[in-house]
Amino acid sequence: MTPGPSPGGRLTETSLIQAVRRRTAAGGDGVRVGIGDDCAVLEPAPGALLIATTDLLLEDVHFRRRYAEPADIGWKAVAVNLSDVASMGARPRWALVALACPAGTTLDEVEAFYAGALALAGEHGVAIVGGDTASSPAGWLVNVTVLGETARRPLLRSGARPGDVVAVTGTLGRSAAGLAVLERPAAPAGIAAEALADSTAAHLRPRPRVAEGQWLGAVDGVTAMIDLSDGLATDLAHVARESRAGARVDLDRVPVASATRAVAERLGADALAWATGGGEDYELLVVCDPSAFESLRAGLVRATGTALTRVGEMTAGSGVTCVDAGGRARAIQPGFEHFVSGRRSARRRPA
Repeated sequence: MTPGPSPGGRLTETSLIQAVRRRTAAGGDGVRVGIGDDCAVLEPAPGALLIATTDLLLEDVHFRRRYAEPADIGWKAVAVNLSDVASMGARPRWALVALACPAGTTLDEVEAFYAGALALAGEHGVAIVGGDTASSPAGWLVNVTVLGETARRPLLRSGARPGDVVAVTGTLGRSAAGLAVLERPAAPAGIAAEALADSTAAHLRPRPRVAEGQWLGAVDGVTAMIDLSDGLATDLAHVARESRAGARVDLDRVPVASATRAVAERLGADALAWATGGGEDYELLVVCDPSAFESLRAGLVRATGTALTRVGEMTAGSGVTCVDAGGRARAIQPGFEHFVSGRRSARRRPA
């Protein structure tokens, strides 16, 4: 279901964003797209589009120091921002990194954090050009801002149309599987080492689809895009709302890796629930003209080696409906929502 207004003024992540968006709706000179998408789109000069995004990561909300090493935290803080830029079809260029650490943090830990951040940034030609540091009264806090550029129209959430194909890159649910493993006091027995490594790596060091995003941004046929940070159901609902349309997900089409299924079976979990609501996969959800899907699918795998799988379509109306192989509507757990007491997900707020 598409998140709606918060009744009685109750604070939710969606209601907070909508409130800030209303107050800043006028924007300013050079603002092409403001609050409401994966990135802002700025026009510092005619024809030059600057892409800007920022993400905040908090200890015990987005990661635990029990299993996340400083280098993992640095890597992931950069990854989530690169993923946003990728979802706009843009090229990331520069990053600002702000880090606050509690008393007792060592210089070696801070250097390891920056080593992780620089490793991923360097893979994608992104320069870390500044930031800030401070002491923290309670845990690690990281804020990264990434600036990118595009010479073409950015791929927004608002371009989808009824009848368009909904597709995703890669496979879903790997990060949620990894978190389920990491949250246990010891590695579960009976799961192949390769499956454990695949799942935990997906959670600790996600690989944003930067090359895929740029390729999709340079071809015709894509109408909207978003990165899968909060889960398929929640992020598709964002696209549906911004596009003033509805969407349908065919659950039997959702791609789930064999390693994810193996972890879920051993832990007594639902791999499909991880894939639709787990979040933090940082794959791309791609909406395209139905006549373009096959050429996009074939072209993307040739260009990047990454699969593009059709999982549904945009519809008239509103909200997101998930259906099984028999066409019956199925309720699914939504992704993570900040500010909602008691709601947990495989993405954030570990117990």
